[in-house]
Amino acid sequence: MTNEKEGDYCTICGGVRPDAIKIKTVLVDGKETGINHLELIVDGVRKLHLTDDAAIREELLRRAGAFNYIPTKKKEAYGDALMREYKAAPE
Repeated sequence: MTNEKEGDYCTICGGVRPDAIKIKTVLVDGKETGINHLELIVDGVRKLHLTDDAAIREELLRRAGAFNYIPTKKKEAYGDALMREYKAAPE
């Protein structure tokens, strides 16, 4: 068995290395909000070739939630912002 950690962590503090964070600012409910790994999220969902907007939205939220805290009360607003970014991104 190995003692290596999975992922890319700072050797000093053990946290995620700053260069591993890829944040893009988008408007969520009228406020600038950073979304970590937005391009990765959008690209991954696009590769699923989903055609239903509700399914796309749900998958965007699921993937965004893996990298970002999404407050329950703001889930709808985050979904709107993610869909805007998804539709605006080049295919």
